Amino acid sequence: MIDWHIFHKTDTLSTNTDARAGRHGDVFTADFQTAGRGRLDHKWLSERGENLMMSAVLDVAALDVAHAATLPLAAGLAVVKTVSAFLGVEADVKLKWPNDVYVSGLKIAGILCERVGDNVIVGIGINVRQKRFPEEISTRATSLNLNGSSADVSNVRHELLRSLSSVYETWYKEGFEAVYPEISAVDWLKDREVSVMQTDGDSEPISGRCGGIALDGSLIIDGRSVWAGEAFSARVRE
Repeated sequence: MIDWHIFHKTDTLSTNTDARAGRHGDVFTADFQTAGRGRLDHKWLSERGENLMMSAVLDVAALDVAHAATLPLAAGLAVVKTVSAFLGVEADVKLKWPNDVYVSGLKIAGILCERVGDNVIVGIGINVRQKRFPEEISTRATSLNLNGSSADVSNVRHELLRSLSSVYETWYKEGFEAVYPEISAVDWLKDREVSVMQTDGDSEPISGRCGGIALDGSLIIDGRSVWAGEAFSARVRE
């Protein structure tokens, strides 16, 4: 298991920014981020002290580029396992390619991975105790508390680090194929009609029926591999 070293701030610009100076096993957390962000530079909105905001530094120096590129999905699986641990096996917890976790169709967590030298910074935000969200996301977001969990942020951080360590070690030693069956089993987009925007405001998104996450980490849409972007389904749009 990874020997984690935790560095906490009350306020910070971004835990991912803090983690740029870290080493393998370092974890950076904060009660509040003034410049938290997700994919395509979307702002991460969170109430002070209510949610887990964490960035873990993981070594990928010995891995080829294709292997390292699947780490966001492996991290997503760790988040799914964490959320499921608090909500129970009956909860509808799914991984939405490439970097979100949903409960019953609502977003509860996001992942942002960034390569820095020989490491990848795995930024993870999980809504824990927040009950109200800004108007622009209020119909699309949820939290552990809103799903009946009394967990606090420290409980969730502990469980997430345990899960992330386990998934990372399997993924690192045995490859993406070792964690792929579990990822495929919680694939939220599979068999849905989807559109993938490859840039913010993309005027020509890739659209079609989703064949699910492939063994190489790409998303299959009408038989075509899509490697990056933000996916929207016909049923739920972020």
